[in-house]
Amino acid sequence: MPDQAWSQFCRALEKAGEVILSDQAPDTPLDRAEGYRYLARLTREMLYSCLDNADPDFPRFHELDLVKIGADNPDNVYLSANVRGDRTYRITGTRGTIAYFSIGSKANRYAKDGTMASTGELSDADLTIAPDGTVEIIASAAPHDGNWLPLAPDSTGLVVRQTYLDRGSEVPGQWHIEQIGGPAEPAALTPEFLAKALQRAALSVHGTAATFAHWTRTFMARPNELPDFGQEMFQRAGGDPEIFYLHGYWVLGPGEAWVIETDVPDCPYWNFQLDNWWMESLDHRRKITVNKHTASLSEGRLTIVVAAEDPGVGNWIDTCGHSSGTALLRWLGASVHPIPKCRVVPLEEVR
Repeated sequence: MPDQAWSQFCRALEKAGEVILSDQAPDTPLDRAEGYRYLARLTREMLYSCLDNADPDFPRFHELDLVKIGADNPDNVYLSANVRGDRTYRITGTRGTIAYFSIGSKANRYAKDGTMASTGELSDADLTIAPDGTVEIIASAAPHDGNWLPLAPDSTGLVVRQTYLDRGSEVPGQWHIEQIGGPAEPAALTPEFLAKALQRAALSVHGTAATFAHWTRTFMARPNELPDFGQEMFQRAGGDPEIFYLHGYWVLGPGEAWVIETDVPDCPYWNFQLDNWWMESLDHRRKITVNKHTASLSEGRLTIVVAAEDPGVGNWIDTCGHSSGTALLRWLGASVHPIPKCRVVPLEEVR
């Protein structure tokens, strides 16, 4: 059985490569290389999640290290853990000084239908912190006193978002999870578990890649805009209910700039980021994002210039060698959600 399971896993991964080779996907050497790297990163993550960190009786929080999925936020520290909705878990840690914290329980169905529905949420506004800065959260189906994260019968995982405004001065929290009343030892590996885990990992790679390729194709219908495509699609895929998402697709010719102008609502956090076609945030070592803390405003308005070269304006975003891709503007905790005005102009006009 293991031999057959491995062969099926390899064939399924090859099938996932069809997402990279689809007609609308870019075929430049850079984009194609990033596409296959994306599949390799997804494979690494899904194998770890489905094999080595799959036991809901012995969950561990795992940081997404260079795994970029669905317009990952460059300001975020993401943690995930596998759980079951009929278990009870104790989550302990320190809040730290990072600007924003949230934890959600999810029903992850990326391998089946590309969704990751929220089954419970707990954010800063609801969190009780002890005088010494420590936090205890109980995740369970039954209500619990104190910090309670609801689980549903179909809950499969937890997602923690810790968001920086200023990486130079803020410190994220440290978090640990354990099941309450679980078995003393993990179950032994069986051929049956291995076969199912490999199948689940391969389906998750393909399902995740296909989901966000579909999103990009949807955004391509309105190039160089940041419209409201409807929040339900983003929430069904695991979005934070506190966030209003403005996704878009951009394409620029040589010497062109994408200029984005918007009012900025009163809210705890917002950011804009540039992503590739696969909806991975671009190289974090370069100028690919701006947020509430780092941006320069003029009379309360935000102007962003996306271009291959720095035009000498404050909020320049580097295309990092790409001529097309996706982008995202997030408003977190805002009561109003301005829609930006966007235009493509010669780069010389904004120098």
